[in-house]
Amino acid sequence: MKALERVRRALRVLRQAMATKSRAEAIRRAIVIFTMVAGIAPAWTFAEDIDIANYGVAMNGMPFAVAIAKGYLKEEGAPNISGIMTDNGGGTTIRNVTAGGLVFGESSLAAVVSAVQGGADIKIVSEDANLVTDICFVTMPSSPIKSINDINGKRLGFTNPGSTTQALTLLLLEKVHLKPSDVTMTAAGGFGPGLTALENGGIDVMALTDPLTSKYGARYRVIAWGRDLFPPMNNVVGISTGKAMKEHPDTIRAIIRARRRAVEFMNAHPKEAAQIIATVYKMDVPVIEKAIANTNVSVEGIKYWGPGNLDYKGMDNMIRAQKLVGAVKGDVDWSKLVDESFLPDDLKSKK
Repeated sequence: MKALERVRRALRVLRQAMATKSRAEAIRRAIVIFTMVAGIAPAWTFAEDIDIANYGVAMNGMPFAVAIAKGYLKEEGAPNISGIMTDNGGGTTIRNVTAGGLVFGESSLAAVVSAVQGGADIKIVSEDANLVTDICFVTMPSSPIKSINDINGKRLGFTNPGSTTQALTLLLLEKVHLKPSDVTMTAAGGFGPGLTALENGGIDVMALTDPLTSKYGARYRVIAWGRDLFPPMNNVVGISTGKAMKEHPDTIRAIIRARRRAVEFMNAHPKEAAQIIATVYKMDVPVIEKAIANTNVSVEGIKYWGPGNLDYKGMDNMIRAQKLVGAVKGDVDWSKLVDESFLPDDLKSKK
């Protein structure tokens, strides 16, 4: 039975190895597979990874770059976190966390709700990005569109069907009292293809996110920022599996504490944090500085990167948006999706 379990674990690691973009990481995981099947367990094979959706690309994962660089994970009691896996988010993150036996992941709320409704044994253990202030809507500098009041009859681009950008585009229409039929909405297939379509005249407005806005923003005109359009809406949550919560509760608590310290450091020392993040994200420091300034603002007293506490009103707001695009169906019972026991006491809901 033990041998069978080793093979099962090895297969999970193999799936991760096939998905990784790093050759060195793939080799390391291949060696782990061999040691698992052979029953060998050198100390370094006990290292754990966590999966952060769009790490190295999107704003949500930036605190983990700081947490690793500053040694917070080790100091808080999670010394075996060896690295961060990443993917394009959604169901891929959920599969990596569950099939790979990872202790922690960061994913979009809609993907988590959908997975739990489908029977996945996962729980939300923290709320890591509380706003959609990283999102804006852009047009070309020569466009006659000067504000969101000029979008009637225009062609609006978003990334993919069921995406947050599609949901926010629909909310944008509500904001200016338009119906979807009043515009042409186009799934561009990603931010890059969307910007290409915008530049070539295929669409008139495209949803865009930082740090891409800060990197390429000079090419476009921002007609509206998420911070000025939308109330607190959950962007990303921290998750873990039932198995990990049972077997590694202290590690999960340590990860949440380490991330909290990183957020506090970013708030107190944004320039130093930007230097750390720029190295990981392979972007220029001024770009990261600008992206942090754009995104980490306050909306109704809430900032983009939270310390981990759950804002249920903001989560409800995102669920409503995701229902507009069919990404979430039915009612959501937070008591069945959330486990606050891993949060520090001062971050737990006062019930």
